[in-house]
Amino acid sequence: MKDIFKTGIILFIICAVAAFALAMTNEGTKDQIALQRQLANDAAKAAVLPSASSFEDLDEAQNAEVSEKFAPVAEGYIGYDADHNIVGYVFKSLPTGFGGAVEVVTGIDVEGTVTGMRMGNHQETPGLGARAKEPLFYEQYNGMSASDHIGVAKSNPTETDIQAITGATISSAAITSGVNASIDAYHFIMGN
Repeated sequence: MKDIFKTGIILFIICAVAAFALAMTNEGTKDQIALQRQLANDAAKAAVLPSASSFEDLDEAQNAEVSEKFAPVAEGYIGYDADHNIVGYVFKSLPTGFGGAVEVVTGIDVEGTVTGMRMGNHQETPGLGARAKEPLFYEQYNGMSASDHIGVAKSNPTETDIQAITGATISSAAITSGVNASIDAYHFIMGN
């Protein structure tokens, strides 16, 4: 009985020291992790709306309304040129792919053209759905009209479709649903 109590105390001390060390590591790195996330977010916005030199969040009420009406859109941003003229909008959506939520960042200019798409955080299968991060896939969205939804084709895509990644149709469809929700949010913001 005495040995069980002694072993329990030793395990408790080890667990307490490990928990304290993890807490201190988390506290020491949380600001750097937040900074890295912000830098990645800024880089994605610049990549999908290259004509913008700065971005601002949609106002809080508008962002909430867009998120509520056009799920899976989570956030919206206004893109400005150097003279502070609006050049377009960027939307971050979180559609559900094969492995869970997929972060999709979509840019649409004021003329109604999709200027880019990038995939951020995801749990898609490496070598399949994760291939959506490759230019061969995401560049298909560049220049597409935001006047209507974009389709997904397994073969022979039309000019309003993208070619699905072979073996990853679910991921391709999820990403496109995020782009299409962004198109809907864009029309709402533009009053169309």
